[in-house]
Amino acid sequence: MEGPKVTPWEVQIKTEEDYKRLIELFGVKPLTNELKERLKELTGELHLLIRRDFYYAHRDLDLVINDVEEGKGFFLYTGIAPSKGSMHIGHLVPFILTQWFQEKFGANVYIMFPDEEKYWAKKVDSVKEVQEKIRNIHARFIAALGFDPDKTFMFMDSEYIKQLYSAAIPIARRINISTAKSVFGFSGDTSIGLVFYVALQIAPTFFEEKRPLIPCGIDQDPYFRVQRDIAPSLGGYKTADILSKMVWGLKGPYTKMSASDPESAIFVTDDYETVKRKIFKYAFSGGQPILELHRKLGGNPNIDVSFFWLKILFEPDDKKLKELEDSYRNGELTTGELKEYTIKKIWEFLEPLQKRAKKINIDKYFYEGKLAQEMWNWKFPLP
Repeated sequence: MEGPKVTPWEVQIKTEEDYKRLIELFGVKPLTNELKERLKELTGELHLLIRRDFYYAHRDLDLVINDVEEGKGFFLYTGIAPSKGSMHIGHLVPFILTQWFQEKFGANVYIMFPDEEKYWAKKVDSVKEVQEKIRNIHARFIAALGFDPDKTFMFMDSEYIKQLYSAAIPIARRINISTAKSVFGFSGDTSIGLVFYVALQIAPTFFEEKRPLIPCGIDQDPYFRVQRDIAPSLGGYKTADILSKMVWGLKGPYTKMSASDPESAIFVTDDYETVKRKIFKYAFSGGQPILELHRKLGGNPNIDVSFFWLKILFEPDDKKLKELEDSYRNGELTTGELKEYTIKKIWEFLEPLQKRAKKINIDKYFYEGKLAQEMWNWKFPLP
């Protein structure tokens, strides 16, 4: 049987069983209840993204917890490569968890904006256009999640290339073409820029002499499998990752929320009426086709996009979520009512985020904050 296909550029997931198979294929570990309890002892609570198993696998999260208990600490690294279209709420998921880790542990956060990656991947035709999106949308909304401007450094690769390149030189030497092809599926028409980008993506994992923790989708794991192979030879820590499933788009279970397809996504810049229209018109429903049948047979929350988004992010109250699930299954709660509730919860999150984003001073995160000022003087020791 053909398995799931997952690379940083292509994701084909069709069932929950595919996620279980990825644990075996990628050689990661499941996020066990025992490990979650250890994390909860340190934080006092678990973020619902972890509590409800959306983040479901890891590499060396147990070692990060050990480091905290031993007073060594850790740092956080994540990022996003903007392409065509706007930023959607699915893009925010890893940053929401990263901000939670920073808040709970006071860790430094490094956020990469690879303004060149989609250009090399031939997904956009203008690096300058990508840079404008980063400054005007992506960085603002990410910062508005609550990141500490003195402990957060945001950077665009093309601006920060001198510093990144000092680390990329020894990294690139240790990654051969055979490994790149095997891990990332590069082919004969892949640009050499995209091949070299692997070294740039790995470079920030050496920003501090501590273990880096990377909250990301499981599709990004290939980069850090390579990093873990070469880190010891460069005197650095192997990355620790906490890995999520992929977010659903509006069109149905396991579909993609795409920035280039407005019908598949809720954008961070959408107003209330747009959110309402998209949910009612496009959000795949687990309800029955007519009300009479729905009252009789009930709905299926397991395939309902609105319920999915409530479960992973927008309904933190476990008791309330269970009430919604049960009343939907028995037909008491209709599809329209479930969508109305989802719209309300999304807007309760999105409206204040939009207001905060307008007030953000982005230069604090890129240049002026305490960590940012330190990082503009950073340089990896050349061999």
